[in-house]
Amino acid sequence: MGTLIMSKKIKLLSCAIALISGNIAVSHAAVVPPGTKLAAKQEIVRNNGAEPASLDTHKVSSDVEFNIISDFFEGLINVNKQGKVEPRLAERWETRDNKTWIFHLKKDIKWSDGSPITAHDVIFSWRRLIEPDTVSPYGSYLENASVVNASDVLTGKKKPEELGVKALDDFTLEVKLDKPVGDFLQMLGHPVTFPISEKAVKKYGDKWTRVGAFVGSGPYKLSEWVVNEKLVGVRNPQYWDDKNTVINKVTYLPLSSEKADLNRYLAGEIDITNTISTEDFPSLRKSLPDEVKISPKSTVYFYEFNNKKPPFNDVRVRKALSLAVDRDIIVDKILGQGQLPAYSMLTPNIGGFNFEQPDYASWTQEQRIAKAKELLNEAGFNKDNPLAFSILYNTQESHKKIAIAVSSMWKKNLGVSAALQNQEWKVMLDNMHQGKFDVIRRAWVADYDSPMTFLAMFSSGQIKNTSMYENKEFDEILEKASATNSKDYYQKASDILTKDLPAIPIYFYVNHHMVKPYVGGFDINSRGEYFTKDLYIIEH
Repeated sequence: MGTLIMSKKIKLLSCAIALISGNIAVSHAAVVPPGTKLAAKQEIVRNNGAEPASLDTHKVSSDVEFNIISDFFEGLINVNKQGKVEPRLAERWETRDNKTWIFHLKKDIKWSDGSPITAHDVIFSWRRLIEPDTVSPYGSYLENASVVNASDVLTGKKKPEELGVKALDDFTLEVKLDKPVGDFLQMLGHPVTFPISEKAVKKYGDKWTRVGAFVGSGPYKLSEWVVNEKLVGVRNPQYWDDKNTVINKVTYLPLSSEKADLNRYLAGEIDITNTISTEDFPSLRKSLPDEVKISPKSTVYFYEFNNKKPPFNDVRVRKALSLAVDRDIIVDKILGQGQLPAYSMLTPNIGGFNFEQPDYASWTQEQRIAKAKELLNEAGFNKDNPLAFSILYNTQESHKKIAIAVSSMWKKNLGVSAALQNQEWKVMLDNMHQGKFDVIRRAWVADYDSPMTFLAMFSSGQIKNTSMYENKEFDEILEKASATNSKDYYQKASDILTKDLPAIPIYFYVNHHMVKPYVGGFDINSRGEYFTKDLYIIEH
């Protein structure tokens, strides 16, 4: 997942001229209003929704992990909620042609073990990210950013040492791109690009993220990790902006149960929930209106097909199943928190663009069902030969409700039998990457503010393309879209996905959390991120 929203004007400016941040004193930390009385105990408990698969930035692919990683590590830059690029580990940068970028790191930045953070750590990290042996779910990220030789390194044709990054000295990093990339700086806001400690990885191997071995660069460092119970971060005194951090201790809970999440919140054991259940939302909005926080989120909820597995290799089957899903019932009756029905993978206003929707978005549901029956019959499925398969989803009440609703729609409208299969988050991820599913529940949060973040996951050969969809024409148009940031090419690519439907877009998210009134500084962005270093506890 990745970068925050950026305005089109700023985006074009970054392509047109060299961006030099200078020695700007920017801190991304708690801003406590004058006169605010702070509590003596500055500790916070936030529910994270699941047990993280890892804290290794190169081994993970979801907000479950990135929520924590964003507190424990920092990148070269940050993109704030207003879309502006801010210095972080880098104090300034420049480019003359938008192909060669020079980043100047702060001189006083240190890892949590007290050792200096250098340009060599960045190079080590980026090489490790893209090295085939790492098998990172985001291995193709630097390829998407057009870093020189990234594609050949990822496919094993060239050595990691040939990646287009080098240290001009300990605190100066040079990055070479194959071509100008309009969103390059914004892409560096993604946690997968955050450097990790070469020293720690070489000393501890894959165990470097464990308590006692962990080394980070962010405002917090790992102090305790009890699997399926809690993960705890404490302030990192080596953090370059520690003086502007207020919260001393943050505890992340892995509760997947929305009921347990709310009950512990109401009991005062949790300060910020992971979500708000659809059942409880109406009453909570009435009884605790100031504690219910709702805002737009650049995320699409979808069901992904295993496109290589019959009968899902038949577009008629995929389209029939998509048409038979009544999105209005899901967003209005099941969710009811402001979510929007989705008929394409591109969230509203992504990259500053609004895209045309497929024609069937304006049909009545009756028209969609009629067409779905026709397509499924053409594909050879009917009363005498009913279609049957399973829907795989990770354990959570809302996912279960949607799976029950969708399977009921398919049964009622098409005679299709879809068995429900739920698994714990880490198990489901493993099966997803191994292709062990028929249809799987997915969601994608924008990595950065561009249509590319949603479209690229269906590009042939991408590690994150777990649908195993392939279309040469789509790949070619996506390449042109990346080079030009053209709405026309993005629209063409979206239209191909609409026609082929490797996945069923179902709805666009909203952020929804319960937040205690004594928590100050809670400011969530369109990617659903909020950072512990921005928070503080008011006396109560």
